[in-house]
Amino acid sequence: MKILVVEDSPTLRHATSTYIRKAGHEPIIATCGEEALQVVDGNPVDMIIMDVEMPGLDGFETTRLIREWLGDHWIPIIFVTAHSHEDSLLKGIEAGGDDYLIKPVSSVILTAKIGAMERIVTMRDQLHEANKELKRLSEKDGLTNLYNRRTFDTRARDYWKMATRTQEPVAILVLDVDHFKLYNDEYGHQAGDECLRLIATALRHCLNRPGDIVARYGGEEFIALLPNTPEKGAMHVAEHIRKTIEALHIKHRASKSSDRVTVSIGVSLSAFTTGTSLSNQIQLADKALYKSKRAGRNRVTLHNYAPNTSVLVVDDDATSLAVISKVLKGHCALVSTQNGEDCLRLAREIQPDVILLDVYLPGVNGYEICQLLKDDDITADIPVILISVCEEEELHHFGRQVKANACLQKPLDRHLLVAKIRQYLLPASTK
Repeated sequence: MKILVVEDSPTLRHATSTYIRKAGHEPIIATCGEEALQVVDGNPVDMIIMDVEMPGLDGFETTRLIREWLGDHWIPIIFVTAHSHEDSLLKGIEAGGDDYLIKPVSSVILTAKIGAMERIVTMRDQLHEANKELKRLSEKDGLTNLYNRRTFDTRARDYWKMATRTQEPVAILVLDVDHFKLYNDEYGHQAGDECLRLIATALRHCLNRPGDIVARYGGEEFIALLPNTPEKGAMHVAEHIRKTIEALHIKHRASKSSDRVTVSIGVSLSAFTTGTSLSNQIQLADKALYKSKRAGRNRVTLHNYAPNTSVLVVDDDATSLAVISKVLKGHCALVSTQNGEDCLRLAREIQPDVILLDVYLPGVNGYEICQLLKDDDITADIPVILISVCEEEELHHFGRQVKANACLQKPLDRHLLVAKIRQYLLPASTK
């Protein structure tokens, strides 16, 4: 073990280090509390022998700071002090110490204490490894050794949140073994289990990027999430999976569509997470799967998500319109107009999810249009984001007066625009 000795006395440092080496361990030296903190911050140690009385940070305060830094990672700390009264012992335990040695330190006692702590450290490490293995087993499906449904849902939700921040495309694949009930009836459940294990192995080989998440979702159904994967890549992977499983040549005499085991696959793709949700994309992949089945099985069907949310853009500036169109493409459907009268009419007719309204329009004041929208029972609840080249303070001041939901300055910042729009386009289930 690496044992940190924190001691300001050269004589005691030398003696303690000698005892530690004789016990078969490696001493690391710190002459004060501040130096001890630097050592712990930069070098992992297995145990600390801490002098209590030191100039600057004493042993108790140093120990408190070490415990804060290490968090849940526990290492034994043994205090060394000339004080033997109970108050000092209690103070040391409260500071995070695990044992006490009274000066002068006996070689025999120190060696015994180190041995005892070493056994505790060994038990800690064994418990840590056992907990890691238990966690790993709880995440996996017992038959296929893929992730189980609960783990997939948790990991997929975490990735979805990340994709929301990075605005990357997400592909979901749902696979179902064709005529699997007939396979079980024909060959027996043991053969059915072996069939599922072979398919799981094939899936692991096909989906081997670090970020890919693949799981057994229930029965003969499997699911995968492919991060940062556009349509071409998702279809390539899905077809590769289908062909790989077909090439296993697992005989299936009872199948109504092939002489071997095959799979049907449904794929859902969303270029952005705006306006949709993970659960919605899984449902769309499931619908695509059933289209594959109805079309004869052993095939891939894609559902390319098209946003069903809309944004009405009211602006006569061609440059701004081009920027908005480019930035929001794929996030939502865009409807644009250049004048206030059309804005009021379209807002009532199409009921957009958000209105982006320029303050300076030909022959009309955008603030007035916003006020009219908010005073109309039909359009009052539609979020309005005012955009303008005017000063930020002025824009927000007048925006509050006309009950605008948000304000953005021109030239529009791409990331801020997407963030504001997404705030109002998120599905109710994710808000």
